[in-house]
Amino acid sequence: MGREEKGNSFLEERPRTGDKDKDNEGPVGNFFGRILENRSGQPIGRPAGSGRAKNERMTRGVAADFQGNRAPLNYIVLLELARNDFRMKYLGSHLGIIWAFAQPTANVLVLWFVVRKALGLSPVENFPYVLWLVAGIIPWYFFSDCVNNATHAVVGNSHLVKKVVFQVGTLPLIKILSALIIHLVFLGILVVLLALYGHSPTVHAVQAVYYLAASVVLLLGISWLTSSVIVFVRDIGPVIGLGLQLLFWITPIFWSLSGLSPRTRFLLKLNPLAYIVEGYRDAFINRVWFWERGALSLYFWAVAVVVFVAGALVFRRLRPHFADVL
Repeated sequence: MGREEKGNSFLEERPRTGDKDKDNEGPVGNFFGRILENRSGQPIGRPAGSGRAKNERMTRGVAADFQGNRAPLNYIVLLELARNDFRMKYLGSHLGIIWAFAQPTANVLVLWFVVRKALGLSPVENFPYVLWLVAGIIPWYFFSDCVNNATHAVVGNSHLVKKVVFQVGTLPLIKILSALIIHLVFLGILVVLLALYGHSPTVHAVQAVYYLAASVVLLLGISWLTSSVIVFVRDIGPVIGLGLQLLFWITPIFWSLSGLSPRTRFLLKLNPLAYIVEGYRDAFINRVWFWERGALSLYFWAVAVVVFVAGALVFRRLRPHFADVL
């Protein structure tokens, strides 16, 4: 495939690669198949002919969506893909969406028991530790869930990459939007818990939108980078898992920066995720505006912009070769 690109920077026409992938695979492909069958006038669930015919309808329909003049449809399809990805994540399990809350809840209880009961430590004064812990672990789970899932966004939807005129660069974004659903539910639970403990959020809580936007910018850069590199180096998957484990322990999620020496505190604040975690606590607990931490804000955005641009450039450079490898 040539290296020239036309139109949108994330658009690319993919050649057909044979019959072994003739069926639409994965939640994204299934969703597009249903949309395009509806658009062609054939009801959902009705046999639609051969896999080749269905793929041809998919290609024509998606090309019309993303290359035509119906710009608002782009956002509609993007949101629908995110919703479908979220639904398919828990489809088939008996407990369904309950699993999305089970692990974070279990981890909060374990950390609370170990830190407060077993070790008898008190990382924060004059505030319920469990609320302080929840406010820090919510952005962490959003970050780790997005990185884990978005890293496999391209290889997990190879049928779209190889056959369909599609904005491949939106695949990691779909994973982020899917994870955002649970994240918003957790934020609602946090607000309820704060109110029950007599610490109702103030106007400072609106900063959660700012810190969420900051997280998405950083996540997009990381996701574009990892999702493109893993196509060629599959060892990136385990490396990401190890990296997230290390990041969990060096991020002030269940421990506080206040008890550390100035030098150690400075070094740990170089972790961009520490800015996000502490920012959520500033919004809901400490009641500190983000501009009051001007130096940290400038540092975070410098790192986030560099990661965002680097991820976009690497993704754009490697994208023409995805179909040859997948």
